[in-house]
Amino acid sequence: MTEQPFPGPALRPVRLELGAQTIAGFESPGAGRSILLIHGNSSSSHIWQKQLQGPLGNKYRVIAIDLPGHGASSPPPNPEQDYSGRGYAALIANVARELGLKDAIVVGWSLGGHAVLNAAASLPGAAGLMIFGTPPIGAGPEGFAGFKGLSATVFTPQPSEEQIREWVLSAFAPGYAPIPPFVEADFRRTDGNARGYLGANAQAGRLANEVEIVRNLKIPLAIVQGAEEQIVDLGYLQRLPAPTLWRGAVQVIDGAGHAAQWEKAEAFSMLLDEFAGSV
Repeated sequence: MTEQPFPGPALRPVRLELGAQTIAGFESPGAGRSILLIHGNSSSSHIWQKQLQGPLGNKYRVIAIDLPGHGASSPPPNPEQDYSGRGYAALIANVARELGLKDAIVVGWSLGGHAVLNAAASLPGAAGLMIFGTPPIGAGPEGFAGFKGLSATVFTPQPSEEQIREWVLSAFAPGYAPIPPFVEADFRRTDGNARGYLGANAQAGRLANEVEIVRNLKIPLAIVQGAEEQIVDLGYLQRLPAPTLWRGAVQVIDGAGHAAQWEKAEAFSMLLDEFAGSV
């Protein structure tokens, strides 16, 4: 993404050259605390448009990047290693250093939330983390117990058009309309290896124990959930051992599904604003 994708206040393009890797994205005009936004599987920085160009972006320095192989970012040099929780975590830490982010809030949606948890130890300057659409993965056969509707499509290099449409419907509250057309376009644009190698790494057991990461966090963690979420189990999130959980509870957004930042942008951005202003 090198051009302005939507009408609204002008955004500054982000283009980082990190070794052999090019990372693209956008930065809002706000001058407040930095907020780094990380999108989900087969998505892009498009999904954060309402935060970038809304009141949140006018108040804070909001930065949304495209993960490797997504949006306008190039595929990574070592896809088998880099399309993984640890690979994305290393990328997030490099981006934070390159952009000089200090005392920042780091937000991850869906796969982005898993990446943010994996990156936590490499972000010593972060003031707080927020995840949503993200059930932290545990160890052993119950590691994926937080998912109630995880589709194999997100691990499929070349899914069918029907599979893509079914996945897109699951990413929003039942009956939500209109679903923005860029969601399917971003899915098709994503490097299929990003899904394939992510699935292979999961099958091989090469995933961090994110439940333990949450248990041992030293900075505030906000967990947000759409009340109409079709992919993540709320009860699982509420049972997590999370000593630094913001406000002591999972924050539930009425009427939102998996993509709360788009479906209920005002409510989501208000929560993020309150979190950023309180930690």
